[in-house]
Amino acid sequence: MNRSRLLFIGFVALALGAFVSFVVYKNVLSRSSAGNEPGADVIVAANDIQVGAKLQDGDIRMVKVPASVVPPNSFRSRSQIIGRGVILPIQKGEFILPSKLAAENAGSGLPALIPPGMRAVSVRVNEVVAVAGFVIPGTRVDVLLTGNPMGANEPQTTTVLENVAVIAAGQRLERNAAGEPQSTPVITLLVSPDDAQKLTLASSQGHIQLSLRNPVDTKKVDIASMKATGLYKNVTPVALPAPHPKPAKTAKAQPAPAPPDAYKVEVIRGNKVDETKFPDQTGAH
Repeated sequence: MNRSRLLFIGFVALALGAFVSFVVYKNVLSRSSAGNEPGADVIVAANDIQVGAKLQDGDIRMVKVPASVVPPNSFRSRSQIIGRGVILPIQKGEFILPSKLAAENAGSGLPALIPPGMRAVSVRVNEVVAVAGFVIPGTRVDVLLTGNPMGANEPQTTTVLENVAVIAAGQRLERNAAGEPQSTPVITLLVSPDDAQKLTLASSQGHIQLSLRNPVDTKKVDIASMKATGLYKNVTPVALPAPHPKPAKTAKAQPAPAPPDAYKVEVIRGNKVDETKFPDQTGAH
């Protein structure tokens, strides 16, 4: 009796151990299957690629990554991107995406950076106007104009354009070798055709100044023009003296006519002439 009971207990223990082993095996097998997810070939950047560059074969490389992490619209063939221009910076190891490349057959350099319907307008600047060299490709600026509108005696400053993208500084589209902003004599802005006319006219009307802004801050503000008198507190404009009225011209009094001489009567008798005078009686009452 005791032997039968021991055999039964041993059989149950073996069955339980086999079941536990089967469950552990299935878990390990499922985890290993998840780690062996089939990969997909995708193109990434082989080095840092600057804006305006033309993609060469040495700039890209093909890698195999899990299919679940491949971004949509990624390129799978080198022939799809060789020769296309770069319109946004690409870091080493980053996926090459259509949003960072110019359209096919658009070329490279500055023309490839201009979207359809937009214009690139260059303005001459100096170190002060270009915000000490910190206005570089990829930044956004406001354009200020200082001048004398309509021949006014008092200068005014007004904001001509807001939140304008900078696409080029001089003839170089990237920072210098040290990675520092570089000062250049010409800044190229990306504007609409209407804003291109405003910017060109403003350049000929007075002094242009660029105001650097945070690229996250895209809100436009309606700012009134600032006059010179608005810079000083508690100052009232000097009133011009009112002109004195000119005295009316009065007619000059004409002098009274001289009284007529007394009347004379001459009487001739032969060769003798007698003269008799009579007083004027016209004014007598």
